[in-house]
Amino acid sequence: MTSDVKAIYIVDDDPAVRDALSVVFSMEDFVVETFSDGDAFVRSASKTHPACVILDVHMPGRSGIEILKALNGEEYPAPIFIISGQGDIPMAVEAIRNGAFDFIEKPFNAETVVSRINDGIDAMKKRQEQSDPSNFEGAELLTRREREVLNEITGGASNKEAGRILGISPRTVEVHRARIMEKLGARNAADLVRIVLGRP
Repeated sequence: MTSDVKAIYIVDDDPAVRDALSVVFSMEDFVVETFSDGDAFVRSASKTHPACVILDVHMPGRSGIEILKALNGEEYPAPIFIISGQGDIPMAVEAIRNGAFDFIEKPFNAETVVSRINDGIDAMKKRQEQSDPSNFEGAELLTRREREVLNEITGGASNKEAGRILGISPRTVEVHRARIMEKLGARNAADLVRIVLGRP
């Protein structure tokens, strides 16, 4: 399995979106590969790992959620960003639960997308270099990304600060935070700190 550090996969059934994003990322020196449907993308994504994936949530055939499940998104070595419209936020939240790195809401501008993608790639590189210090009770219930979010929250970071450090949006941090509290049975941030420190 090979990895291309400057390759980006764009999966969207709308040719206008594919073309616009292709132009933007080509100008940023990315090698862009586009796919109009999920099946072709899944075949390619299982052979080569790009630096990043931009995946539309609504497509004919396999949806973005089904594609994430097929790729085992949580363990996929490149950040997968979901593109979603204003009404798709619950679906974007489900995508994060299935391993999406973050979501980008439509309409978006080129500068924002490039910045978010670069932050995501940098954050993914850092997390792959770091070891996981989690050894508290219940840690095994959390995904790798949930443990990273928990680490920032218990270190005193706000959702915004945690998002900036991890290269994800504050709303994505909120999604992870809610899941962490649910899994660990915590009522608030103070509870989380007690659980992580092993205090009653």
